[in-house]
Amino acid sequence: MPRLATPDTNRGERRTRGVANRRFVMRQIKDILRLQWLQGCSIRSIARSLGVGYGSVQEVVQRAAAAGLRWPLPVELDDAALEHLLYRGNQGRPRRRPEPDWTVVDTELRRKGVTLQLLWLEYKQAHPDDGLQYAQFCVHYRQWQRTQDVVLRQLYRAGEKMFVDYAGQPLPILNPRTGEIWPAALFVAALGASSMIFAEVHEAETLPHWIGGHTHAVEYFHGAAEVTVPDNTKTGVHRACWYEPELNPTYAEWAAHYGTIILPARPHRPRDKAIAEVSVQQAERWILAVLRHRTLTSVVEANEAVAPLREMINDRPFRRRDGTRRQLWETLDRPALRPLPATPYEFAEWRQAKVPFDYHVTAEHNFYSVPFQLIGTQVDVRLTARTVEILQHGRRVASHGRVYGRGIYVTDPAHRPAAHQRYLEWTPERVIRWAAEVGPHTAQLVETILRERPHPEHGYRSCVGIIKLGKYYPQARLEAAAARALAARALSYRSLKAILEKGLDQTTLGLVGEERPIAPHANVRGARYFTDTKEEIH
Repeated sequence: MPRLATPDTNRGERRTRGVANRRFVMRQIKDILRLQWLQGCSIRSIARSLGVGYGSVQEVVQRAAAAGLRWPLPVELDDAALEHLLYRGNQGRPRRRPEPDWTVVDTELRRKGVTLQLLWLEYKQAHPDDGLQYAQFCVHYRQWQRTQDVVLRQLYRAGEKMFVDYAGQPLPILNPRTGEIWPAALFVAALGASSMIFAEVHEAETLPHWIGGHTHAVEYFHGAAEVTVPDNTKTGVHRACWYEPELNPTYAEWAAHYGTIILPARPHRPRDKAIAEVSVQQAERWILAVLRHRTLTSVVEANEAVAPLREMINDRPFRRRDGTRRQLWETLDRPALRPLPATPYEFAEWRQAKVPFDYHVTAEHNFYSVPFQLIGTQVDVRLTARTVEILQHGRRVASHGRVYGRGIYVTDPAHRPAAHQRYLEWTPERVIRWAAEVGPHTAQLVETILRERPHPEHGYRSCVGIIKLGKYYPQARLEAAAARALAARALSYRSLKAILEKGLDQTTLGLVGEERPIAPHANVRGARYFTDTKEEIH
C-alpha cells in the first residue's frame, strides 16, 4: 500500500507502518475515491488538495476500479476489508528473512579492514535468495547494537586504541614502622576492541609512575595500540585542548618510542573514554573492593595481591556476549597490536636551559658543559638515570654521564675554547684586576676561588657574582667582607653575600683564645661567686 501522507511519485506495493498510520492512509483512500467518483475532480487537483503524489492518487483509482468498487462504498466495507480488496498481495505477515549471528558480525567488524558491506556480501553468498538487502542488514545490526551494553555501542577496531586512567578510589598502604596509612594509586589500562584490562598499584600519580605504568601495560598486552587515550591529567598533558593538546615531553617521547599516538579525551566528556570508565569501575569492584579488608604494607605486596584479581577479571565471561576479555584479546587485539621495540623505554625528564657565559648548563643542581659556541642560546636537557644529553633544535650537542650531588662540574675538554679570552667578556686576569682595585683581601679571595676549582671557568660564576655585589655595596664593606670570608674559609659568593646582608663585615671577627668582655647583667654571677661558695663548703 502506498504511503499517501506525503507526496510520493513511486509506484508499487508498500507496507504500512503501525495501526495509526494504516488508518490515516485508509481515510485518505476514501477521500480520493469520494473526490474522483462523487465530485468528479481530476487526479491532479485531488493530489494537490490532499497533498499526496499524482502517481499515488492514480494508483488508488486504478486499484479500486480493478476491484469493481463504486461510490458510495458499501456500508459493510470497513478499512480492513477495503485494504484486502485493494492490496491483495500484501496480506499476511511478511516473510521473515534469515538473520546472521550479530555477535559474530560485531566481533568480525572489530578486525582491521573489515566493513559492514564486506560482511553483508559474505552473508548474501550464504543466503542469495532470501537474505536481507544491505540497507536492512545495516538497520538490523544497529537495532541489535542498541540492545547491548553501553560499552559495546562504540566500535573500536582491533589494536586501534588503548585507554589509560587512574582509579578514583585509592588503595590504603600501611607503613609498619610508623603506623602511617598513605593512599596508593591504582593505574588501569584497557584495550578498545577486547576490553582486556591491565592494573597495577603505584606509590603516587607522578610522571615516573605514569610512564612506568604505560610501559608495563604494553608489555602485558604484548604490543602497543595505534592510539593511546589518556585523561587530561597534568602528569601527561601540560595544556588540555581537543585540537592541539600540549603533551609532557617525556610522554611524547614514550609514544614515539612505541610508535603510538597520544590523543587525550575531551575534558568532562566521559563518553570519549567509555571503556576506560567501565574498566576502572571493574577494577574498583573486583580489585579494590575485594582487598578492602586486607592490610597491605608495601606496593610490592599490593601488586602481588592485585595480579590474580586482574587475571580473574580478564577470564570472566561477558554477560551479554560470548567469550571473555582474554579470548577476544587473543583473536582480535593481539594480532593487530604494534610489535614492541627491542629495548623498553628508558625514563627521561626534560628541562630547558640557557647556556651561560661559562658554557655549563645547570641540571638538578649540577653543571654540565656544552660547546662554548652555544653561549647565550636556548637548549633542551634530557636526563635519564645514567646520562645527561643536551640538544639544540633536536640535535644532540653534548652528552655526559649523570652525577648525583650538588655543585659538581662535569666538563668535556673539547668544549673549552682554545683562546678563552676571545669568547668570554670576563677572563681570570680581568676578574683579578678588578678585585685588586677593591682591595688585597678581595683579590686574594678571587684568586683562591679560581685556584681551588677544577677549572678556572668553574669559578667564573662566583667571581662575577662578587663583582656584581660591588654595585650594591661600597668597596670598603666588600673588602671587609672578603677579609672575614678568608678568615672563616667561606670561599664562595653565597658566603660573601650573607656576610654583607647580615652586616657581619662591620663587626670584629674574634680570634681563637681571645677573651671577650662580658657585659654586666643581674643573672651573671661571675667566677668569684663559685669561689666563695667552695670556701663556705669547706
